[in-house]
Amino acid sequence: MRSLTYGESLSRVSMFLSVLAGAVIALALVAQADRFGPTFVLIAILVLSVVLFIGVTTVVRLEILNHDDLRWVIGMNRIRHAYLERHPDLEQYFVTTKHDDFTGVSRTLGFERTPTRGIGQLAHGVQTLPGTVAVVAAVVAGALVALIAGALGAPRAVVVAGAVGAFVLTAALLGIWGIRSFMRFRASHEPRFAAEEPTKAQ
Repeated sequence: MRSLTYGESLSRVSMFLSVLAGAVIALALVAQADRFGPTFVLIAILVLSVVLFIGVTTVVRLEILNHDDLRWVIGMNRIRHAYLERHPDLEQYFVTTKHDDFTGVSRTLGFERTPTRGIGQLAHGVQTLPGTVAVVAAVVAGALVALIAGALGAPRAVVVAGAVGAFVLTAALLGIWGIRSFMRFRASHEPRFAAEEPTKAQ
């Protein structure tokens, strides 16, 4: 199931990047024919709107697939727990944990040292598939707003400000949605074999 989840994740990312690359090539051909005239601007707005839509839906789907992957890891940890209940003497040979709480899941995935706040968390977030695609989608949103502002005759400063604002707003909205989605998923999970709390020094 994890392999299927990874396969769909990679195929969704490949589809988005293929659409983006095709859009850039198509716009380059239109630009040669129209020399960045009004026809080019109109086509670019329409094409980038479609690319942005696909980018946002890809981020949403990737986040759901990440939740599925976490669910499969939880199941793997539970199976490992059942195995070690029958053969506890073999625990020293396992490099992953038998606990199905999020501490155990993080250890199985190798994320136990991932920062949980600040710049470190942000850096980790943009390294994930949803985070990377979200940044690319935010760039598309910035370009789209810049085209619209330029078509309406806005000054260059307004065009630049609109592009930067759209990038920041899109990235922030997708990031906030991703964090809230993960927190809802985490809150809905009830571990059966949580790790024991460390014993406090007397």
